[in-house]
Amino acid sequence: MSKKRGLSLEEKREQMLQIFYDSQDFYLLKELEKLGPKKGVISQSVKDVVQSLVDDDLVLKDKIGTSVYFWSLPSCAGNQLRTTYSKLECDLSNSKKRYMELVEQRENLKRGREDTDEREVALEELKAVEEHHKKLKEELAAYVDSDPAALEAMNDAIGVAHAAANRWTDNIFTLQQWCSTTFPQAKEQLEHMYREVGITEDFEYLQ
Repeated sequence: MSKKRGLSLEEKREQMLQIFYDSQDFYLLKELEKLGPKKGVISQSVKDVVQSLVDDDLVLKDKIGTSVYFWSLPSCAGNQLRTTYSKLECDLSNSKKRYMELVEQRENLKRGREDTDEREVALEELKAVEEHHKKLKEELAAYVDSDPAALEAMNDAIGVAHAAANRWTDNIFTLQQWCSTTFPQAKEQLEHMYREVGITEDFEYLQ
């Protein structure tokens, strides 16, 4: 024997609403939890189902004294449906208006872009100008070495490198002098170390 299928959330909502419609009375939550199982809604889920109906304005609730009462009339559902319908009508109207604006905008953009002979000639001329511009850029790149601005920038870079090289040469001579003064007994070892790192007798400032 197959197990009976439980109610879906929407079916539970319909059954709980039916309790209100049949009696048109006010209920405490604990009373609804007792009536729910009679409609196939287990008591543990009654609270969540009723709250979902409250959130959708299908069930009203109010606190009277220390107790919270729930109620709903068929007119409540009607009012909620009318409100939803009005909202959908407004959304539909706005969508139609926006659609017509986009259609008009599209037509305005297309105007002047018809496939005429003049337009085809203008497009061909534009394409030719773009190709010529591209070719000129390629030729200019080939002659960049002769560009005065490029040559000036290159000379500036060479000057900076030249000054830096002489500055480091001066630092090396200063270090050699310090080593000779501090370790006079290690003259041969120092000279051997200099040769190993490439500091020979012809090491000199760049001219």
